[in-house]
Order: sequence, then C-alpha cells, then structure tokens
Amino acid sequence: MKISIVVTQEEHFKFAQEICDTIESSALLRGTGIAKRTPEYIQKKMSNGDAMIALADGKFAGFCYIESWEHGKFVAHSGLIVHPDYRSLGLAKKIKSKVFDYSLKRYPDAKIFGITTGLAVMKINSELGYKPVPFSELTTDPSFWAGCKTCTNFPILQSKENKMCLCTGMLYDPKEKQKNPPRHPFNEAVLSRLKKIKQALFLNKLLSFIFLLKF
Repeated sequence: MKISIVVTQEEHFKFAQEICDTIESSALLRGTGIAKRTPEYIQKKMSNGDAMIALADGKFAGFCYIESWEHGKFVAHSGLIVHPDYRSLGLAKKIKSKVFDYSLKRYPDAKIFGITTGLAVMKINSELGYKPVPFSELTTDPSFWAGCKTCTNFPILQSKENKMCLCTGMLYDPKEKQKNPPRHPFNEAVLSRLKKIKQALFLNKLLSFIFLLKF
C-alpha cells in the first residue's frame, strides 16, 4: 500500500464531505468537542493551497489544513484526521510533520499554535517543539475563537472569556527555536491528569451554578 501526502488542489474537492464526516464521527467516538467545518470551507482551504491530504491508492486516508491569523502573525493547524482504515500506521504524525514543515516555508515568520484535548496530538506537537502555553499567548483574533462555537465545550470557553477551556494551548515560536532549540518532553500522565482536573473544576462550577438557580 502506497500512501502519499500532497498539497491539496481542486481535484481533491470530491473528498471534502468525507473529510468532514470523518472528523465529526471521530470526535463523537472520543466524546470530545470539536469545531465543525463545512465541505465548502474545506474546499476553500484546498483551493488556496492551505491544506494537505494523504491518499492511499487514490482513496482519502488523512487530512489537515492551515489557518492564519492577525495578518500571518499566527498560524494554526486544524482538522488533523486519519481515516479509520489507515489508523495505527503513524500516519497522523507524518501528516502533521509535513504540514508543519510546509507552514514554516509558507509562513516563515508566524508562530504556530494549536488548542486540543487529544493526547495523541499533544504528543506529536511536543515532539515537533511546541510547548504548552496559556491562551493569553495565542492569537486574540475574535474570528479564531468564533470558530469554536460549534464545539460542545464552547460555553466553558465563553464563561472564561477565552482564557481557559478543556483544550490545552500549545505554541511553536520559530524565533525561539533559532536561538536555542527547545525540547519539551511529552508526559502523557501529567497532561491526562491536567485534563481531568480541568474537567472536575468546570463540573463543580456548573453544579454550583445550577444549585444557585434552584434556590
């Protein structure tokens, strides 16, 4: 089986609906929130050359797209997904690495960031040189945070004024790497515990709020 990872073009439009369906079904299976995207939005990214697709003998195997904010000051990788038929092959890491290198060439001065609840994505980001950061170090562009409206965790983000959520913010600064290449070892146990603490804190506050409404 030969899998190729290429920059998208209009010929890949036919995969847009399947990509959206795979992203959504994967999120439902994991029980995590995700910002939904339409096939039209995915096609726009494809036509602009701001996405990469993995193909296995002409079939959709994986995908990821790029978004830029604040006039290219910040760049984010979104929609990283691998089709169920091609999982456990290390494909997600290969796609992410390809998109990461492509972003450095396409947006050489941009800080690359992401927010995620997925431990697998956190591990890949860490290996690429990202570091966990508070949301205050990420873009302040309202349109980025508006993209979270379709996520099930958006009420939490909104209640915290975009300063905290169940997601973990991660950032790669190319200028910092040039000075002294940072290494941020991934500790799954620590990040998993952090996620559980966040969930517990938000649940307790939600229960307190419901109690006050009743009484």
